[in-house]
Amino acid sequence: MVSKELDYFRAIIQANMAPLAKLTDVSPVTSLEKKLENKIWLKREDQQPVYSFKLRGAFHKLKKLPANSKVVTASAGNHAQGVALSASHLGHTATIVMPDTTPEIKVNAVKNLGGEVILHGHNFDVANAYAKALAIKENAIFVPPFDDPDVIVGQGTIARELMQQLPNLDAVFIPVGGGGLLAGMAVYIKSLNPEIQVIGVEFQESACLEAAFKAGKPVELERVGSFADGVAVKIIGTETFRLAQQFCDKVITVSSDEICAAMQDIFVSTRAVAEPSGGVALAGLKKWCQDTGVKGHNLAAVLSGANLNFDRLRYVAERTALGEKNEALLAVTIGEEKGSFKKFCQALDGRTITEFNYRYANTQNAEIYVGIGLRNGQYELEQLKSQLSAKEYNFIDLSDNELAKLHIRYMVGGKPCSPLTERLFRFEFPEHPGALERFLDTLGANWNISLFHYRNHGSAIGNVLAAFEVSKKDMPEFKGHLDKLAYVYQEETDNPCYQRFLAAGDKV
Repeated sequence: MVSKELDYFRAIIQANMAPLAKLTDVSPVTSLEKKLENKIWLKREDQQPVYSFKLRGAFHKLKKLPANSKVVTASAGNHAQGVALSASHLGHTATIVMPDTTPEIKVNAVKNLGGEVILHGHNFDVANAYAKALAIKENAIFVPPFDDPDVIVGQGTIARELMQQLPNLDAVFIPVGGGGLLAGMAVYIKSLNPEIQVIGVEFQESACLEAAFKAGKPVELERVGSFADGVAVKIIGTETFRLAQQFCDKVITVSSDEICAAMQDIFVSTRAVAEPSGGVALAGLKKWCQDTGVKGHNLAAVLSGANLNFDRLRYVAERTALGEKNEALLAVTIGEEKGSFKKFCQALDGRTITEFNYRYANTQNAEIYVGIGLRNGQYELEQLKSQLSAKEYNFIDLSDNELAKLHIRYMVGGKPCSPLTERLFRFEFPEHPGALERFLDTLGANWNISLFHYRNHGSAIGNVLAAFEVSKKDMPEFKGHLDKLAYVYQEETDNPCYQRFLAAGDKV
């Protein structure tokens, strides 16, 4: 067990990862080096036997346990596989509690590695609480996924290898979930060379380190997004935050679209298919380069894992162009007359239309949902908007509108033919067999559903867009009903995207 920073450094130097965890490569990101005018490398933790860096911390922790120990942990995937493989190799027995929303591919991977799997709860927090109680009940050893000194040391061996492979780095970008990887790498890098910048990168919908920095202590997020599930942690670890405060220079947050774009960069340069959390660090590196304008630096990012459900690639492909700022989404009003579409195309000044959705609504105006290819990112988007304004087009930029990207693009033209008094809501619920049916049963039949859209992206969370016919006087009762359902929801009735393409009748 280690505690002081010098002890962490020494322990990382002495940690023996053989024979289970391998020395991983560093790969140049050639597709970005010319564009960003910096030398860029990836530390390839996707090359581990379980396709994730999590093997290191689990192996180092379990190596220190007495022979034939019984261990328990909770995980939605990568940590679970690391514990299962390490336990099998060392002669321990491992029980892993996984949320019942965990994809079957990850459940089967843990079983194939020798772990006993218990499915419990719809999210990590519930599974984790159950695992801790189970460890006490069965007199087993609980193995934390990140907030543990021995786990931190194991993750820190990545920095030891990286500094040997690339001794002249200017900055290292590290993905952050619970903070174990950042803590271990940062304490080693800064102890060896304080001049190297250590930058943590978080998914903007699970930015628990950023929240902790602002509060001066770990704080629990109300909710986290599920897209980058490998870093979907509500609260940073106590010990990992203490080390981050001392050794992390900066924290950057990135969007799902930026992560998707980074995943494409990784594939183009290495042919590796990263999981979303595996693309987080490179997304942060790109954002930092663009924001700071630095040139001629030596930069490295950790590709932390590649445990990706194949069906999620559809979503990634859809969002990559937006993340690269190579596409804009606009809602535009054009005249309902012959030649108006051609006239609009001419106003784009040769730019490519990537998507066009329209349905006849009235004799005066047409509302179109259009995707437009960009060659020069945000600068060109602003130029395009100026050109459309000069030609007196009424439009809304939807490129950062999550409702537009997730639902509306598939529903344009859905205005009802008669007036309705409806309210629109977006819901999230745990995705598992029968979940949608259960969701509908829970909603009940007290209010008529006038709009419904659902699309499964292969993630642990399902997304539904639904409108209900509700009068003004019934709204208090209706809101009370929604609050009792315990689903995450957000009203979207005033969203301009909904008002333009789907709404009809008087707004409540």
